[in-house]
Amino acid sequence: MGNKLSGKDLIKLGFPKNNAINIALGQINRYRKKEKKERILLEAKQVLLNPEKFTADGTWGKVAEGLTKPVEVKFNELMNTRAPFSIFGENEIDEQAKRQLYDALKLPIAVSGALMPDAHSGYGLPIGGVLATDNAVIPYGVGVDIGCRMSLSIFDLPASFLKGKDHMLVQILKEHTKFGMTETHKIKADHEIFARNEFSEIPFVKALLDKAYKQLGTSGGGNHFVEFGIVDLTSDHPEWKMGAGSYFAVLSHSGSRGLGANIAKQYTYLATKQCPLPKQVQHLAWLDLDTHDGHEYWLAMNLAGDYAKACHDDIHRRIGKALGKKPSVTIENHHNFAWKEIVDGQERIVHRKGATPAAKGELGIIPGSMTAPGFIVRGKGNAESLNSASHGAGRLFSRAKCKQNFTQSDIKKVLAAADVTLVGGNIDEAPMAYKDIRKVMANQTELVEVLGTFTPKIVRMDR
Repeated sequence: MGNKLSGKDLIKLGFPKNNAINIALGQINRYRKKEKKERILLEAKQVLLNPEKFTADGTWGKVAEGLTKPVEVKFNELMNTRAPFSIFGENEIDEQAKRQLYDALKLPIAVSGALMPDAHSGYGLPIGGVLATDNAVIPYGVGVDIGCRMSLSIFDLPASFLKGKDHMLVQILKEHTKFGMTETHKIKADHEIFARNEFSEIPFVKALLDKAYKQLGTSGGGNHFVEFGIVDLTSDHPEWKMGAGSYFAVLSHSGSRGLGANIAKQYTYLATKQCPLPKQVQHLAWLDLDTHDGHEYWLAMNLAGDYAKACHDDIHRRIGKALGKKPSVTIENHHNFAWKEIVDGQERIVHRKGATPAAKGELGIIPGSMTAPGFIVRGKGNAESLNSASHGAGRLFSRAKCKQNFTQSDIKKVLAAADVTLVGGNIDEAPMAYKDIRKVMANQTELVEVLGTFTPKIVRMDR
């Protein structure tokens, strides 16, 4: 018996001469290739005899599915008509972003959609796109940075706490925040997230555990940031034990790091293999939630979302410890995720790619730019927006156009005028790259109620 397992070996066991063999070989090569051939064949025989016992197994579940109810791979045409949709702030949104939503609304699984006033084009769904689907999840409808989120900690300290402390606060950000692909904390923090079953039961996710542990409490590149600033509350909030006034606060924006990016890449690949689509919409390939891969992605996506929260919690813990203070309240929300929600009386999968959940009474934070205020909001539960709002100001200039149009000198002038100190940051995140957040907010008054603002003063970004 040779060392390498082949399709002939599986046929000898009794495997049918169909795609079940290719699935089995793929899973074995991906997750079990270092193990002895004899052991793999013994397990494969058990799967063949009793596939229903292995449906939840990380390696063999997909094989069992191939033996009992194979996933039908067929080319999916777009529908001739669009699912119903709403656009907020339509005159401020570029045509390409609208076309991307229109294409998504023609998917056979599409139920309804919406476009937020900060929308601009992206991959798959546009940024600021919201799409409800029928029992299917689109990995690129969630996005590469799964669970990218905002987290605002407000301290019971007056805004004047900032005065004369620039050097100290800059040093805290330099020492206690890490950005980009390679920076990690010297002293790693443990977290209950690492005990989650997904890290042991899903082989692909298990291989990402070490990376996730190392990157806990760090932020990505691009538009991710940690900022000190001033929160202005327009009214009293007894539930937070805070009155109207101005307070010192910390705002962070980041996601699930390498864990989420790898999950997005893997399951997008699987989706495109199972759900071929016309070229212009191939990024919208979906996974049926009743399939092994669909169920596994759903578990992995939720893990990545919880990991993103754990990263923010660790960032705010480290900064709070350095300040010697605990926040009075933390307001936070995802904006790259998919949720099971009731739409028109039925459970649907609601994708929000660059959109803030805004169910009735739900709190969130919508940032502007490093020189423009962010807004603390409470959702109004608008059904036409699928209970959503914008996730920020939205880009006016692409990263490439920023590099063509702006210089570091331009950025320094704008920062000086706004009295903002920047640590790190690149030209592609120039404040001028973003739409006017006040216009964006004016276009979604029916979606959210504004409770207060956050004005950045000391900003840390990747270099």
